[in-house]
Amino acid sequence: MPPKRYIMGLFKDEDLAVSTVKALQDSAFNLLRVHSPFPSHKLAAVLNLKKSKVGYFTLAGGILGFFSGFGLAIYCATQWNLIVSGKPVIALIPFVIVGFEFTILFAVFGNVIGLLTQTGLPDFQGLKHYDSRCSCEHFGILAACAEDQQEGLKNFFRKFGAEIRVFDESLAQLNRQV
Repeated sequence: MPPKRYIMGLFKDEDLAVSTVKALQDSAFNLLRVHSPFPSHKLAAVLNLKKSKVGYFTLAGGILGFFSGFGLAIYCATQWNLIVSGKPVIALIPFVIVGFEFTILFAVFGNVIGLLTQTGLPDFQGLKHYDSRCSCEHFGILAACAEDQQEGLKNFFRKFGAEIRVFDESLAQLNRQV
């Protein structure tokens, strides 16, 4: 295959980035990534991103933690024969505190596990086609084209008022990343 050119259009305005993504999806160029300095609901809507499953991991961790906390408190209370002066050995009110704390702890663990598994982190290969300005105030739209279409893609981005950054790489190097 002929070498590909990776070109990023950098925008300061969110609405310009959204309109560029819409137009790029209908063009012959390949939209690869969109970088945003903050979470953008407009970009998420135009990219048709699916809802994250990280919340389910957090919920599962919280439920598991709640029952683990109660189980640990009940196990500890039944293993030591404490004299409780006629009060119940398994008392719900004090065990709620332990259950609550375990709920928080396991929910955090579930959240971190969900974040790592669902987002594919760490992704060191994505840094090859990244501009550090996307961390501050610019929206970056990365697209690929054949080498002979490079000027057309640059003009496409310029038409929407973007700054241009060109990444030169062959397709074989990109395949090694994935």
